[in-house]
Amino acid sequence: MSLGKILVSESDISRTIDQLVQDIVADYGDADILLVGVMDGAVCFLADLMRAFPRSVEVVTARATSYEGTESRGELIINWLPTRERIRGRHVLLVEDIVDTGATVTALTQKIEDLGAASVNVCALLNKPSRRVHDVEVAYIGLDIPNVFVVGYGLDYNGHFRNLRDVRELEE
Repeated sequence: MSLGKILVSESDISRTIDQLVQDIVADYGDADILLVGVMDGAVCFLADLMRAFPRSVEVVTARATSYEGTESRGELIINWLPTRERIRGRHVLLVEDIVDTGATVTALTQKIEDLGAASVNVCALLNKPSRRVHDVEVAYIGLDIPNVFVVGYGLDYNGHFRNLRDVRELEE
C-alpha cells in the first residue's frame, strides 16, 4: 500500500471545520452540547472541532471499530461508551471522521438515545454517500468524497497514516 493523491488538504480541513462550527452554533444557540468523538478515527477532527468553538463544550469519547485493512468486517464492535450519567438529558453531537455505510453512526446513535440523550445529531468531516447501506441522517457534513479508501487526519490503514495533516487516497 502507498499514499496516493491528496483529496482534502490541511487548509480545506481548517475551512470546513470553521464552517461546521458556525452551522452548529447557529442551530444550537446557547444549548449545552456534549461532543462524543468516535475513536480512534475522529481524534484529529474532534480536537480541532472542539478548539474552534467560541464557547466551552464538553467532550467525551466512544470507541467503535468495523474495519480490518481496507474492508469492513461487516460487524461493528463497540468497545467503549460514555456512562448514562454523562449522556442523560444532554444534547449530544456524535463526531465522526467519516460516514460511509452508516453502520457505526446508526448503532452509536441508538445506544446514545438508549442512554437518555435529549437529542443526538451527527457531525462528520467526510461523507461517502456512494457506500451508504443504512438510512442515516448526518446533520453536519464537511465534505463529500468519492468511493476510495482514504487515510490521514485520524483515518488509518491498520493503524498507519493517522498522523498525516491531510486526507489522501490509499493505493495498492
